[in-house]
Amino acid sequence: MKNSFLITACLFLFSHVLSAAEVDTALTYSKSMNKSIKAVVIKPDSYKSGKRYPVVYLLHGAGGNYAEWVKKVPGIKNLADLYQFIVVCPDGNVTSWYFDSPVDPEWKYETYVAKELVSYIDEHYKTIAEKKGRAITGLSMGGHGALYLAIKHQDVYGAVGSMSGGVDIKPFPNGWNISKRLGPEDEFPERWKQNSVIDMIYRIKPGSLAIAIECGTEDFFYKVNVRLHDELLYHNILHDFSTRPGVHNWGYWANAIKFQSLFLSNYFNTKP
Repeated sequence: MKNSFLITACLFLFSHVLSAAEVDTALTYSKSMNKSIKAVVIKPDSYKSGKRYPVVYLLHGAGGNYAEWVKKVPGIKNLADLYQFIVVCPDGNVTSWYFDSPVDPEWKYETYVAKELVSYIDEHYKTIAEKKGRAITGLSMGGHGALYLAIKHQDVYGAVGSMSGGVDIKPFPNGWNISKRLGPEDEFPERWKQNSVIDMIYRIKPGSLAIAIECGTEDFFYKVNVRLHDELLYHNILHDFSTRPGVHNWGYWANAIKFQSLFLSNYFNTKP
């Protein structure tokens, strides 16, 4: 009886390993910056079935890199399996803020993530290569980046999320090398305004984006997220907004990505 149980357990574990999501490290090329850039690509367990999959682009925060999400939250592989989507984690070069920098022409991370990387992924993986099959989300700097890129490229992404996002950069003129990307805030206040998500919502076309924003109530970005929520309400822009106790750390984001994944999966599975 014991041997039978052990054999059954081993077979179960073996089949589970065989069906687990597969993690690639893709070496992509940015023509705009003339360099190769790594990205993590997580393929769901059924990837070899031959069908095509939606893609979630998952952005890291300031100080991070392309591998941070999969190292800090290995459970995202299970989410790829559960919801049957591909996850792509780009490299934002520590503190790019996902801008095309007007200060330094060698920093073109908007062009890279929203155009060059999307083209690469669609060419090399079995994706649903259209807006309905693409979503983008991220944490902190990546939460800003996801909203920033989705708003500026509504033809590319159909859904967007933000976790603890720096959605208004103006109150943080000395933070996270933003001034190196845009120039000092006191010298270029209009430039900072034009690149703050909270000041870009007028660009959102009615019904163009499914939006989910969340932030912990003890997070230093909490107040700017609440203000963004209020502005979206004022402009009658449909969105999900959620808060719960939490600070700016991986414990919060490991939980938040579960809610984001469910939201994005619901978008993928909703008929136009």
